[in-house]
Amino acid sequence: MMLDIQRFDIAAPRFAGVVLMALLTTVLSACGGSSEEDLSAWMKNERARVRPSIKPIPAPVKFVPESYDVADEMDPFSGERLAAILRGAQVNPLLNSALVEPELQRRKEPLESFPLDNMSMVGSLDKKGQAVALINVNGLLYQVRKGNYLGQNFGKVMEITETEVVLREIVQDATGEWTERTASLLLQEEAN
Repeated sequence: MMLDIQRFDIAAPRFAGVVLMALLTTVLSACGGSSEEDLSAWMKNERARVRPSIKPIPAPVKFVPESYDVADEMDPFSGERLAAILRGAQVNPLLNSALVEPELQRRKEPLESFPLDNMSMVGSLDKKGQAVALINVNGLLYQVRKGNYLGQNFGKVMEITETEVVLREIVQDATGEWTERTASLLLQEEAN
């Protein structure tokens, strides 16, 4: 009886392999039962069921050019306009240069080489009764007093408070005239 058990143990893996092959053949034959005709019929039905809706392209809008109504006026880029501005400056050159002439004659200060937008007020001090503003420019700290110059528009410090530096700048307007304007640097507090 011992021999029969050994035969069964040896035959069991072979039998399992045969059963597995038969099962795979059955599964594969079931998959192979559908043909290309079935697939084509299904695709045809799906295409017939789904109808895309395509909106028509609108007709192009006709371009209507605008008329240029200022042709009679002086061209802003013409030499005549520049000549008119220069004639105005030559008529009264003392008034035009009275503001800027003293600024051109004095020695430039270091903070005049930076635009005012690159500066920020980070604090203020009181040194011997005189207000001093602390100005940060590109990571460097400068002490500024009343009468110093800041920015690239001849900005003279007129007043320093705990929260603000008030400047008088001299700039050219659209006609080329030099005019004064007030600018200020406000205290910038760092957000933690």
